[in-house]
Amino acid sequence: MGWFYNGKCTSNARLDGKTAVVTGCNTGIGKHTVLDLSRRGARVIMACRNLEKADEAAKDIRKTLEGVEGVGQITVKHLDLSSLSSVRTCAEQLLKEEPNIHLLINNAGVMMCPRQLTEDGYELQFATNHLGHFLLTLLLLPRILSSAPARIVNVSSLAHKFGSLYSKDINMEKSYQPIKAYGRSKLCNILFTKELAKRLEGTNVTVYSLHPGVVDTDLDRHLDTAFFPGSRWFYRTFGGMFKKSSEQGAQTTLYCAVDEKTANKTGLYYDDCVAIQPSGKANDPEQAKKLWDISMTLVNWDKNRDPFKKG
Repeated sequence: MGWFYNGKCTSNARLDGKTAVVTGCNTGIGKHTVLDLSRRGARVIMACRNLEKADEAAKDIRKTLEGVEGVGQITVKHLDLSSLSSVRTCAEQLLKEEPNIHLLINNAGVMMCPRQLTEDGYELQFATNHLGHFLLTLLLLPRILSSAPARIVNVSSLAHKFGSLYSKDINMEKSYQPIKAYGRSKLCNILFTKELAKRLEGTNVTVYSLHPGVVDTDLDRHLDTAFFPGSRWFYRTFGGMFKKSSEQGAQTTLYCAVDEKTANKTGLYYDDCVAIQPSGKANDPEQAKKLWDISMTLVNWDKNRDPFKKG
């Protein structure tokens, strides 16, 4: 696996006394991210849609870390990022229970699924991969600001190059294609990172986006409907040399989250633990500002609530 893999987080930084929130982490790179952060001593909150699978993953991680000194506590919370009400409920619980949040890793995602609308009436990939994380981040931001130095990590993808904002057709009613919808959601992750980093300048809260690589996870389950029957088999059979393991795929997330060399960097996009330039669309500050304004409207943000006020 991962013949072309070379990025690795080599930092030995400890996270004792730190609290981290990781979304969508009952499997894949998210699960390995939780394992690594817990090994470093962090209190890790696994925010997942399927509580049963999340509990199983947490037990498995605890078993893996048996006998390791200085391991942090792991807890599980329910979070369905496709539901804005679920995002608000989860954030409310976290703000009530957690005096500090030092690290937010927006890892969860769906990929190239058939067109669906969420309970809020938004295209599923856009809602899950971007809007849910956008709202969660803003709701938790006052606590993150009061916990500074802190970091926010948004897991994007090289697929952002296939995306456009579609601001005049936000639900892609006229132009839906699974790969374009996925690319749009991943483009939004980068644009959100850049706009948020700009607004957080001088706060000691830094923001990162990244491409984890082509990782061997179950996100490929919709390939047959996205392309043609047999696509998933072909991808799994012949794509092995390009795919990373979950441990390898988590390295850039961890690099952005803990490495000392990234501590004073913000708003950048990483691949294999190196900052690189994303597509031109992802570097457009006007598009980033437009996305911010659209997203604030779509999540029905209370204009009297300042997300940048410490709390």
